[in-house]
Amino acid sequence: MATETALGASPETTRGTTGFRHWSALRNAAILLVIWEILGRFKLVAGGALPAPTEVLIRFWSDRGDYPAHILATFQGASLGFLIGNGLAILAGILFAVSPVAARLGRGLNVAIFALPPIAISPILVLTFSGMTPRVVLAALGCYFVTMSATVTGISQTDRRMLDVVRAYGGGRLALLRLVEIRAALPAILAGLRVAAPAAVLGSILAEFGGGGRFGLGAYLIGSLGRADPARLWGIGLAATAMALIAYGIFALIEARLTRSTRAVTVAATPPGIRSEGSLLSTIAITLASIALPFIVWWLLLKILGTPAMIAKTPAGVFDYLFLAPSATSAQTRLLAALGQTLPMTLIGMAAGLAFAFLLALASVVRPSIVRSFMPVALVTQTMPLVALTPLLVLLLGRGPSVILWITISVTFFPAFVTLAQGLGMVSRGALDVVRAYGASPFTQLRLVSIPASLPYLFAAMRLAVPRALLGVMIAEWLATGTGLGNLLNQSRGYLDYGMIWTVAVVSVLISVVFYQIVIVIERHVLQKRGMQPAA
Repeated sequence: MATETALGASPETTRGTTGFRHWSALRNAAILLVIWEILGRFKLVAGGALPAPTEVLIRFWSDRGDYPAHILATFQGASLGFLIGNGLAILAGILFAVSPVAARLGRGLNVAIFALPPIAISPILVLTFSGMTPRVVLAALGCYFVTMSATVTGISQTDRRMLDVVRAYGGGRLALLRLVEIRAALPAILAGLRVAAPAAVLGSILAEFGGGGRFGLGAYLIGSLGRADPARLWGIGLAATAMALIAYGIFALIEARLTRSTRAVTVAATPPGIRSEGSLLSTIAITLASIALPFIVWWLLLKILGTPAMIAKTPAGVFDYLFLAPSATSAQTRLLAALGQTLPMTLIGMAAGLAFAFLLALASVVRPSIVRSFMPVALVTQTMPLVALTPLLVLLLGRGPSVILWITISVTFFPAFVTLAQGLGMVSRGALDVVRAYGASPFTQLRLVSIPASLPYLFAAMRLAVPRALLGVMIAEWLATGTGLGNLLNQSRGYLDYGMIWTVAVVSVLISVVFYQIVIVIERHVLQKRGMQPAA
């Protein structure tokens, strides 16, 4: 008899199941391609806005001489930014996980980095730097927060009993990190890298889209928008998607290989003690320092880089533009009108994206076949950069609110789903076996064990969704609807109104920080009530 694996299945059964899943994925992809071919061939969607795959391939082949230089330029910026951004993110995540004071000090700066809209700073970077620098910077910024959050979450959920064993043998802080915490956080870090890979491609393309160089898929896309050639737009979008999808697949494969032997024996973290916040005075001081740090870094960077005063706006300069300058009243009116259009769509899209991610993550546990059928479409929509996806959606959906909601839900749900699925997959199998022994149904198992145990990952997903939802809305407004903060930013770029460009960037960051802090407060209350450790 074959030796049983830790999950109760023989190797032959496991190989058979894996082969069936691969066949099922290929079958579903083939069905989708056939449906797409029929819809495109007979022009059944938006009068031909959705070309058939064969038409896209024919156009791609006729343009094949254009792609190598553009793909290489985008790849160089994305890959270098990916390495730099994720390297800094992992180091910062380790620091924040082991030092509560550092985590609280850096919270404002971390959220500001992730919430900073790339479309706002892209023209500033292009005017300030030359060569590949704007692409690398935007790619690194796109990766940083996702991987940093994954690192913090993974380390903070380390099994405390393993830490106690190392301490009992005299292990210090470095030994705990090296022997236990980094290894325990590896699945979460790799999940973060999976999400960061498409973000790096998006960052590089956004810099190109904002004028950062002659070559790159973003430059090729913007040069093709006015030609009324949907097949070329789809070809460029799918080329960008292929780049991101390959990077995503590489890290998914690495994750599967490195964590395969540990998933079956993963144990839940025993409830750790809640970290002391210190005295009221120290709490107030750290909070004020956390708020001030992004503004200090902002001011220092402008001074160090020597950015021209006409382009650069210090915190004092933005305050003067919005409240003291003769044009302040007009600027406030335009800003408030844009906020009134952007905020409702952001809240609706974020809520819908999170709900979809939560339901899909639960389905991945109860009915994996549903997720396998859906994932081919999900992977394509998530790995296709927003600036490539938006013009295609405009052709399909028009320029109304529906395209904003579609884009916002699309960019929100996938990182949240990956995070939630990671949390549900790491639930203690021993705890599940206990409720199964009492005859609990799959839904009861989710309600009593899986969902409560994965609450830290749920809140991590919510923190990821907040800035991405606002970014999705602003890009849709910028490229499609001509409304809200995205359109105000686009108009300001055309008028060289750098004061408003910086104002929109600051306001969008502040909105994301407020929402982020609301999630933090709710997270701390819920997890402390359950005796669990809030993430830093």
